[in-house]
Amino acid sequence: MGLIGKVLGLMFGSGRNVVADTVEVFRVNAEAQAGREAGLQSAALQQFGQEFRVTQRGWFDRFMDALNRVPRPAMALGTLAMFVAAMVDPVWFAARMTGIALVPEPLWWLLGAIVSFYFGSRYQAKGQDFQRDLAVTLSAVPQVVRTIGDIEALRDVTPRQDTPAVLSDDDSLQSDNPALAEWRQAGA
Repeated sequence: MGLIGKVLGLMFGSGRNVVADTVEVFRVNAEAQAGREAGLQSAALQQFGQEFRVTQRGWFDRFMDALNRVPRPAMALGTLAMFVAAMVDPVWFAARMTGIALVPEPLWWLLGAIVSFYFGSRYQAKGQDFQRDLAVTLSAVPQVVRTIGDIEALRDVTPRQDTPAVLSDDDSLQSDNPALAEWRQAGA
């Protein structure tokens, strides 16, 4: 073995690439890094799927969800009804507002805390539902990407007709391909 062969064997021999191994000390192997990131993303999506699994809900859960939807519209419609009542019967409205003015301040604080906790918990529940839906959507992304790739690949499959085919009197296809013309003549 010559000198060049020994040097190349030293650098690339024994089934290892010494140059690549040395470079990987200073720079991350992009292919291996992409594999690690894909594994990490797959594990995270699987964890999301386990955490936000959709379960069947009973009649009580559905009833409580319906009941939880009542306070916000009731508060909005009640506020509008107070404006209407103030215009329709100002004396009746003034009597009710005088009664509300007698409510002690700690009770107002308690009402504020209850309303804040109610809306805060609804916000949290809706946020968790959003995250679950997002996890389901993200788990479908690889399939969508594959489908789009398959569809894009169909663009290249469509046949191109550089020269238009012409029908002769006997309805057989004619073209300007000399080999095909010779083959047809040999068969005739």
